[in-house]
Amino acid sequence: MDYIYIIVGLICLIIGGEYLVRGAIIIAQKFNISPMIIGLTLVGFGTSTPELVTSLQAALNDAPGIAVGNVVGSNIANILLILGVAAIITPIAVNRPSFKRDGTVLVLATSLCVGVILYGSIGRITGAAFLVLLTAYLVGTIYFDQGTAEDEGTDTPSTYLGPAALTMFAGLTVTIFGAKFLVNGAISVANGLGVSEAVIGLTVVAVGTSMPELVTSMIAARKGQVEVALGNVIGSNIFNILGILGATVLVKPLVVPMEIATLDIWVMAVATLALCWVAITGWKVSQREGLLLVTAYVGYIGYLVLNVAM
Repeated sequence: MDYIYIIVGLICLIIGGEYLVRGAIIIAQKFNISPMIIGLTLVGFGTSTPELVTSLQAALNDAPGIAVGNVVGSNIANILLILGVAAIITPIAVNRPSFKRDGTVLVLATSLCVGVILYGSIGRITGAAFLVLLTAYLVGTIYFDQGTAEDEGTDTPSTYLGPAALTMFAGLTVTIFGAKFLVNGAISVANGLGVSEAVIGLTVVAVGTSMPELVTSMIAARKGQVEVALGNVIGSNIFNILGILGATVLVKPLVVPMEIATLDIWVMAVATLALCWVAITGWKVSQREGLLLVTAYVGYIGYLVLNVAM
């Protein structure tokens, strides 16, 4: 039954995340928001809703390994796996001014995350500070990008807003139920196999809650919406740290598992630097670089699996 819970939870997260993002994009088009902003905010943050609900559920269930591992593992997967796959599908051109701003925020957020993880515990004051920083980033991003939206969004009939809002609500509801199934099943499996909750959070839970990002980025890449694909990854990672981790510890302070502070937080930091490197070299993420990112992720997961087996 535990494995059934995990499978049902993953399916619900994927379906819920899809409908949540679909409704968000319709509303964004109605208000004439640019593709990059859609990628950074509504799509990036919307596809991170499974991580938010899952980490909150894990924290309330006294499973800090899953709560923190989900955030760290999702950020690693977003860069190495999701961006890598999107780049393999089609090379991703990088908007230099936007990346200088948003990439800098991502590096700063990652540095803050490394600091609090190494400290060993994360309290409510830190959570509140993270949420304030996220709000400031959102306001600044929308303010400086005013007027960059494309004209085709202005014709969206107002009658679409009602169904779009219902779609978002339905997606959020399904996501919440999916997160509950996934967390409960993952905790039971971890206990039964003698595997730490942190490893489960870094692998099964992190990849599962990142499925909406993977699906969205792949679809965006295939449709040539590379700004949405890249913005999705950057926005999701910023939101994972400042929004999800911030909201989770604001509800319930967490003690960080030692294994995450020893290895995985550093993998996340290196992955973030790798993102910056492949983005600024020619201001394009090539297919070759995408393959290298995916290979690095396979190696990381392989190491975790072998370490558990040993």
